[in-house]
Amino acid sequence: MKKLIAGNWKMNGSLAANEALVRAMLHGLKGAAPAADMALCAPAPYLAQLQALLLGSPIAWGAQDVSAHEQGAYTGEVSAAMLRDFACRYAIVGHSERRQYHGETDVLVATKAQRALALGITPIVCVGETLAEREADQTEAVVKRQLAAVIHAVAHCTSEIVVAYEPVWAIGTGKTATPEMAQQVHAVLRAQLAAATQHPERVHILYGGSMNAANAASLLAQPDIDGGLIGGASLKAADFLQIVAAAQ
Repeated sequence: MKKLIAGNWKMNGSLAANEALVRAMLHGLKGAAPAADMALCAPAPYLAQLQALLLGSPIAWGAQDVSAHEQGAYTGEVSAAMLRDFACRYAIVGHSERRQYHGETDVLVATKAQRALALGITPIVCVGETLAEREADQTEAVVKRQLAAVIHAVAHCTSEIVVAYEPVWAIGTGKTATPEMAQQVHAVLRAQLAAATQHPERVHILYGGSMNAANAASLLAQPDIDGGLIGGASLKAADFLQIVAAAQ
């Protein structure tokens, strides 16, 4: 299984900046098959632009969120069917920033994963503990609880999700879990997936949390780290491509 390197642009970008960034990435690949599967998750207004720029390229695209509702009177929400209209391959669900700033619960995140899967979109399910939870030795309990809600909701489709372990204390802080710390949690998640699906090996478990060009190789060398969910470094073409190359 090829590793997966997915960029999360968060609330960054403009039409001009996005075009320059994507063209630089495509130029850097020079038509060669990349060392890893690649995806870029952009703010919803830019999905049409990504579709136009990336169609026929080795880079897939996706959204940073999806509504738990199919359609209706939910002002400001974006449904899975709308994402499918723009050929989104992925949708991030349950990112710690959504859980923290928008009060998203495990159950809501699970429903969003279900909605994405129902429309053929792969949910990138984020799990991770806060610094307080890690210091209280709750890491394993927290990530298992978060993933269990999704497994319960998607049932036999569990092998079709992507999981991203993002220790909250390492997101955008410059702090990174050591490769050994990350591997420890990834192994716990792999065991949980193995108990839930006959094909746990099909599930990419990504590490997110200040993965960058300098530390990517040592993280990606771990046996249960199948790629990365990249924040800041996905806004710099050279850095993002260096992480992809490190996945070899």
